[in-house]
Amino acid sequence: MSDFVKILCHARRLNSATKDLSVAELKDIQNKLEKIIEKRIVAEEDSRRKDAEKKKKIEDIKKQLAADGINLNELLTESTEKVTKKRAPRPPKYEITNDEGKKITWTGQGRMPNVFKEKVSEGVSIDTFLIK
Repeated sequence: MSDFVKILCHARRLNSATKDLSVAELKDIQNKLEKIIEKRIVAEEDSRRKDAEKKKKIEDIKKQLAADGINLNELLTESTEKVTKKRAPRPPKYEITNDEGKKITWTGQGRMPNVFKEKVSEGVSIDTFLIK
């Protein structure tokens, strides 16, 4: 909480902070605070009105779905199935045989395997390991 808000919310601190102000200045501050409060009230009423409209639309849609014989869970199930699908793994693009005779493949994405790193650092082109 800022120091200003701490002073504003505590009666003694507010009194102490405003003791050098004249009554006219205090009245001016009061008018400004009243305008801020009125704007906040209007904003909150607008927000409540929009929420009520949204809830009414949701209820109307639920009634329409029920009239058409569509269950809300059916809609949710279909949308989650599409989201959870994984893409097919990419085919390997490069292949090399290490010192132990084991074939190591790499798609060309992600971290480069150490066997490929060693060969590339020795000056061998990565294109020599392309799978044809």
